[in-house]
Amino acid sequence: MRFAIFSDVHANLEALEAVLADARERKCTRFVCLGDVVGYNANPRECVERVRELDCPAVKGNHDEAASRLSPPGDFNEIAERAIAWTRDHLTDQDKEWLRGLPLQTRVHDFTAVHATLDTPEQWGYVFNNLDAAASFTYQRTNVCFFGHTHVPVAFVRDSVVRGGTFTTFKIEKGKQYFVNVGAVGQPRDNNPKAAYVIYDLEEGTVELRRVAYDVETTQRKIREAGLGGP
Repeated sequence: MRFAIFSDVHANLEALEAVLADARERKCTRFVCLGDVVGYNANPRECVERVRELDCPAVKGNHDEAASRLSPPGDFNEIAERAIAWTRDHLTDQDKEWLRGLPLQTRVHDFTAVHATLDTPEQWGYVFNNLDAAASFTYQRTNVCFFGHTHVPVAFVRDSVVRGGTFTTFKIEKGKQYFVNVGAVGQPRDNNPKAAYVIYDLEEGTVELRRVAYDVETTQRKIREAGLGGP
């Protein structure tokens, strides 16, 4: 069984469709969404629709929460807040209800999925280093947990100590725990413009980071036309 695990779509339809096509080409039969389907980019309804069509496990991200509630978020930067307000106006009531109903974390097969952290998922903390990861490991009940939120793919492993670093492909080893950031589909922040996601092969016990090119120019044009690009 091969899972395609993705996060932080952020309403980037071109990137999402490229990732889904790549995953299917690589014979992924299951999908998991780690949240932030909406925000920043110009196709929130379409991206919600694509993810819902997958009928896959999904968890809530902070942008999903902000865009689906009635009051303005107030805790984002100016560009993000403007995008949230725009997104809220362009989602249907059914879209918002679906986003509101997403859990903060879930267990899928033999692994865990969360958007931000396991210790306080509702506070949307960021995991950038070993100390940050250690807090989540304390609450991790499976060997592997996948997360997003930082838009930077990195894998942390705990045996006697917690270690972390970038990765391309690695094998899950018995007796160790893994806390794996799958990167971002819609807005990568690791100096690589390609969309990122992870393939988790349960039979092989491997985690593979995939990078996928997509039509960036079309995405940028839509952002400009929607007035989402800046002041």
